[in-house]
Amino acid sequence: MALVIIAVIVVGTIAFALTSVRRLKMDPHEFIVGSRSFGALLLWILLAGEIYTSFTFLGAAGWAYGKGAAAFYILAYGTVAYCIGFFLLPPIWRIGKERGLLTLPDFFIDRYGSKTLGIAVAVLQFFLVIPYVTLQLTGLQILLTIAGYGRYDATIAVSIAFILMALFVFTAGLRGTAWASVVKDTLVLGAVLFAGIAIPARFFGSPAAMVGHVLQLHPHWMTLPPPGATNAAYTVPWFVTTILLSGVGFFMGPANAPAIYSARSGETLRRNMIFMPLYQLVLLFVFFAGFTALAVVPGLKGPAADQSFMLVMQRYYSAPALGLVAGAGCLAALLPASTLLLGAASVFSKNVLGDALNVATGDRERTWATRLLVLIVAFLALVLWIFFKTSLVDLLLFYYVGITQLAPGVIFALVWPRVGPWAVGAGLLAGECVGFYSLHNTIAPGGINAGFFALVVNVAICALVTIATKKKLAVV
Repeated sequence: MALVIIAVIVVGTIAFALTSVRRLKMDPHEFIVGSRSFGALLLWILLAGEIYTSFTFLGAAGWAYGKGAAAFYILAYGTVAYCIGFFLLPPIWRIGKERGLLTLPDFFIDRYGSKTLGIAVAVLQFFLVIPYVTLQLTGLQILLTIAGYGRYDATIAVSIAFILMALFVFTAGLRGTAWASVVKDTLVLGAVLFAGIAIPARFFGSPAAMVGHVLQLHPHWMTLPPPGATNAAYTVPWFVTTILLSGVGFFMGPANAPAIYSARSGETLRRNMIFMPLYQLVLLFVFFAGFTALAVVPGLKGPAADQSFMLVMQRYYSAPALGLVAGAGCLAALLPASTLLLGAASVFSKNVLGDALNVATGDRERTWATRLLVLIVAFLALVLWIFFKTSLVDLLLFYYVGITQLAPGVIFALVWPRVGPWAVGAGLLAGECVGFYSLHNTIAPGGINAGFFALVVNVAICALVTIATKKKLAVV
């Protein structure tokens, strides 16, 4: 019953979105950036559809369950990102509108006059997006396994669902994803409110009583350990630097630039940055679900913590209720994955095939190249997922360590005309090397996030090379 409900939700959402775009002609500007015509409401839904994923649905609850107060960084970094986005995104949109840009590598090429730098950014985004898509597949596997009560091979079900979503993106492009996000956001909101209010109320009478019970069992669970505490990994320095790392890199992914360029105006983006933090409030209910699971189904370790609140649903609620909540979670995995597929395919078709290899440069050829690359990226992510499994938060932090290194190049292009491509390239290379070298130990000396240390190295190298040269850019 639960799996049937999930299938109806997923197929019905895809059918609704395909109906919404059935009469549109798909050229690159429509397929990739929605003809730059999205108003405030549709853009708000699209951005939320990209940002609030299976990580939000499962990983945040898993960290609340397994690590306590460290999970609160998830609540904070999005709000920091929206404060940055209020100032950063409108000028990026304006440049994209004036120059006809489609991707973030296009922005680098336009501002720094270097196709080589743009191609390097495109390749980096393309390969970094694969583990992020893998994150969504891991979440999808958890949901389908629990909804099937462990009786079915979730690998096959995940593969079928993901291939179906890849074909949907192949057909509908960015606008179709935005319309599908209307259904997804509605269902996810209902599921999260249920998980964060009804579940604690069932076992403890109210969320407040649940928090009191958890603190009785684990007195320090909702406070960060002080710096220098014995065997304490997630101290205040880690907390602050992780928020800054994730907030700065929030809009640097390949799926974000098309969403930014799809806005009707810069003012539309500003209004969205004002109201997007409302979505952060939803995370409170996800934390409540994770804390409730800690008391109700204790003992889950490592990646198993990501299953925590869904196990409560499986054991204590009916199959239809489980199917509705899991169906919302499946959309929270599949729709962000669809925008990631589209983003990765667009940067590769536009900036690698087009700019580097001079292939598929016409509108029709570029549209079809992007569509075919959607399927290729989906295949690569599926293969990686089958052979490599880890926790949802670990995958997310891996992605942010790499993608955030693009932020200095974007910000300096807007505020420091003297910066040139060699400086940005040198900083980017240094930051990525330090970041990926440190992945075996995500906490640097002093307790800070190792990815943030890599970002500091990136900025320092970029600034030093800039000071040593005289290259100037046109003022934005």
